[in-house]
This record gives sequence, C-alpha cells and structure tokens, in this order.
Amino acid sequence: MSAYILQRLIQSVLVLLAVSIVVFLAVYGIGDPIELLVPPQVSAAERAAMIRRLGLDLPVWQQYLSFLGSALKGDLGTSFVHGVPAVELILARLPATFELVLLAMGLAAVIGVPLGLLAGLNPESRPSRAIMAGTILGFSLPSFWKGMMLILLFSVALGWLPTAGRGETVSILGFQTSLLTLNGLKHLTLPALNLAIPNMALMIRLVAAGTTEAMTQDYVKYARAKGVRRQRIVGRHVLRNILIPVVTVAGMEFGSLVAFSTITETVFAWPGMGKLLIDSIYHLDRPVVVAYVMLATLLFVVVNFLVDVLYAALDPRVKLTGEMA
Repeated sequence: MSAYILQRLIQSVLVLLAVSIVVFLAVYGIGDPIELLVPPQVSAAERAAMIRRLGLDLPVWQQYLSFLGSALKGDLGTSFVHGVPAVELILARLPATFELVLLAMGLAAVIGVPLGLLAGLNPESRPSRAIMAGTILGFSLPSFWKGMMLILLFSVALGWLPTAGRGETVSILGFQTSLLTLNGLKHLTLPALNLAIPNMALMIRLVAAGTTEAMTQDYVKYARAKGVRRQRIVGRHVLRNILIPVVTVAGMEFGSLVAFSTITETVFAWPGMGKLLIDSIYHLDRPVVVAYVMLATLLFVVVNFLVDVLYAALDPRVKLTGEMA
C-alpha cells in the first residue's frame, strides 16, 4: 500500500510539472494582456511600469521559474484583472460549480442506472431499443444547443424555470449554496439537466452492456437454478458487479465536469469556475488561466486515486498494483 501511494505521488508530481510547462507556454503565446489592461491614452512610461509590475518584461523561462517557485509555496499568481490571488478567485467560484455538478451526476445516476438495467434485462424489447436510441441523441447533441433548447422550452414557451443566474442562496459552513432554497433549485434545474444528459446516456449504455453480459454468467445461471427470485439476482449479483465500471467512469466524469463545465455555465450565466475561465481567456488573464488548469489537473489526479481505491474495495480481485489477484 505504501509503495503504491508513493508511486502515485511521483506520477502525480510529474503530471503536474508537465501540465504547468505546457499550459504556461501556451498561455504565454496567445496574446499580450497589456493591450487589454492599459488604456491607449497612457504614456509610454506608465505602460512600461505596468509591464514591470506584472513581471512581463522578463524572458518566458524566467517568468516560468518565478511561477514555479511561487507555486511550490501555494501561490499561483495574482489576477491581472481583479488584482486578487488567482487561487482565491477560483475557489470563490468552486461552490457554485460543485453543486451544479453534484446535482447533474445525481440526476444521471438516479435516471441512468434504472433505465440501463431495464435495457440490459430486456435487450430485444421495444422500450429497450427506444432507450438505447435515445442515448445516441444524448451523446450527439452539442451542449450549447441542448442548453438553448431547454431555455426555449422550459423558460420561454412554458415559463416554468428561470433562464440564468444562481438564484437565492444560503450559507452553510461559510459557503453559499442554492441547493437548499426553492428559488435556487429552480435556477439549478436547467443547467444541471444540460450537464446530466450526456452522462445519463453514458451510464445507461454502461449499465445495459454490463447487465446483458452479467445475465449470461455462470453465477447468475446457478442462482436461477437454485430458485432465487429475479429481483434478488439483479439486486445482489448483477447490480453489484456492473457498478464497478460505473463508479470508475462516474468518478472520471465528475472531475471532468467540475473542471470543464464551461459551455453550460456560459449558456446559463452560471457564476462558476467555467465561466470564470472563459472570462479570463477573453481578458488574457494569464495567472487565472494557468491556476485554473493546474487546479483542474490536481483534481483529476486526486479523483483518479480515489476511484482506484474504491475500485479495489468493490472488487476484491483487483490489487492496488492494478493486477488481478
């Protein structure tokens, strides 16, 4: 166990280092933030002073080493636009994104797993074929188009739900959340549904394929021969085994949505991290963009580690080294 953790820590450090180099160089080449930060009418001396204050007069390698040294101390830079630490700015938007993703993954699991079981237990029936056909649409339709259609239907045509914003929030342990207010839940519904649809389709296909395969296994045939009820076979034997890949994929998707729910947050004007990233790219706010990607990478590393451990807990045949026992 200790050797496994040490190996993963070394891999994580190398991944973070590689990502920091690639992202820093990429962001450095997309434009000059001074053109957006400094009004055209300022003098050359003031412009030069601003460049020196932001450290943009240094060679790119020296800027990176300065960033790396500060990052090791937990400082990922200060936003050019807002004038506050980039990490502080990102973490302030994290609760809004987290609650959005949490509700989206909850919807995907609550709806996707039962529909996947239904499709997998009766793969040749008409309802199952309709469900599997619907998953193709869930995968294929672009997020921005789905978002606009949801707004058009539920907000414009029916007038049931608001189109944008976070709504009313309450404070819990110092964090603002809209999950505990009716108005907040109304504002959450459309963006969460927009995020949930492709993940719902993914879960349906995973569960359906796993169920169909599990029903042909010897342990299921043996349970049938013993006279075990179908509901017990599905709940105790089939569902437990098919949840292993579902948990793995759900963990990956959760980290992905937290890090990159940019399109949905932009369409619904949701004040989360994704919208902050889009705004920072638009304003060439390099520290925020780099800090965002670094934190997103760290999130993926942590989630992957937790998923690996949970995978081993669900399936005792899997060792922490990744080999089958």
